[in-house]
Amino acid sequence: MRTLTQQLRIIPFLLLTMFAIPDASAQLLKKLGKAAERAAERTVERRVEKETSEKTDAVLDSILEPGSKGNQGPSVDNTPMDPQNQGGGSETNGSMVGNDPPNNPNTLQYYSKFDYVPGDKELFFDDFSNDFIGDFPAKWNTNGSGEVVTINDSPQKWLKILPGHATYYIPDIPSLPEEYTIEFDVLVVGVDKNTSSTATLQVELSDNQGFSPGKAYAYALIPFCQYSPIGVHVRNYSKSGGGSEINNVVNADLREAVLNQPHVSLAVNQRRFRLWVNEKKYVDIPRMIPEGNLISTLKFHLNNFKDGKENLFITNLKVAEGGLDLRRKLIADGRVSTNGILFDSGSANIQPQSMGIIRQISQVLFQESSMNLNIIGHTDADGDDSFNMELSRKRAEAVKNTLVSVYNIDSGRLHSEGKGESEPIGDNTTTEGKAQNRRVEFIKI
Repeated sequence: MRTLTQQLRIIPFLLLTMFAIPDASAQLLKKLGKAAERAAERTVERRVEKETSEKTDAVLDSILEPGSKGNQGPSVDNTPMDPQNQGGGSETNGSMVGNDPPNNPNTLQYYSKFDYVPGDKELFFDDFSNDFIGDFPAKWNTNGSGEVVTINDSPQKWLKILPGHATYYIPDIPSLPEEYTIEFDVLVVGVDKNTSSTATLQVELSDNQGFSPGKAYAYALIPFCQYSPIGVHVRNYSKSGGGSEINNVVNADLREAVLNQPHVSLAVNQRRFRLWVNEKKYVDIPRMIPEGNLISTLKFHLNNFKDGKENLFITNLKVAEGGLDLRRKLIADGRVSTNGILFDSGSANIQPQSMGIIRQISQVLFQESSMNLNIIGHTDADGDDSFNMELSRKRAEAVKNTLVSVYNIDSGRLHSEGKGESEPIGDNTTTEGKAQNRRVEFIKI
């Protein structure tokens, strides 16, 4: 039988065999082997301490405690992601862990506190589907460089944006109105514990359509630092107003969220500025947008990423007019219509990003305890009339059931019905008109 000392001496060999480290790293192996042996000795002497690495401890347990599997931690997908760069730019590698909740009605409870309400008149959308890999997207402008890429085998296209002291990425959006929302997806690769505390994505709203901050602006810096919760830096500026009124860091820990392909949402309601990452709101400032200045342009700017190692990509940028507070309108007018409650195609399954609107309706019903509502579903004219009538009824019923099951509204206060395609408010021969016709109405009864 081997002595304990003999068992300990074979641990470095087992480690090297298990992990198949290349011969070219002989010196590194020697150091790792000695470190592993020292770690094992400490583990034998003081097993109650947690100073050894997970791999060393697992090997030790397999020798000293046959049959033990050790602690089984969560499985992490470390599959490399290679932007397939056919345009001649640099190639990057990284890893992503996908923790998005499933997109089905059973997970609506997860989004029950999400109070973002998207605008209902689309001003701009780009998923780069009409752009060639390796090109800069046709609906954007920049004073630097960038390109459209894909990741692994996914058909989704992304815009790779690059850091630069004064490099801006500006989508071709018409002048921004007073009430609007912005949404986009982010993918980051290569960041780690050594990523700078100033590595941020700057989302800026400016009165200047060019490649400079302008005379009036407001921005939020989304952090990608991993070694500390840096928070979200927010700032506004108005030359005519005497400079910055707001220049602050909002406490927030986004370290895990930014690694998991987050969805970023912003809402501007006149001077009010709000920002969500996934379903959580991090910024809500009532007078963030400079007073008396026409903010017209959305800009992106990447700060202090290590060129060639840390990379950031965005896609699915949507800007829409609206995003109004439906609560006040429902109380004042006794009715409200919205295109923001979205369903799976041809289905009554509510998409989770619709929960902000349904939550606002529930808040009205809690406050106005005597109010009862009729919920009416409408569709566009695509498909069979009878199918659309039934689909609209099921969608209205799904909204009612969500108010009851998620927000605990008494079902006796709610009535639902469907009107199919019978009451259009837009032209069913156009994409825009069809989107207007797909709506849900709430009417006080």
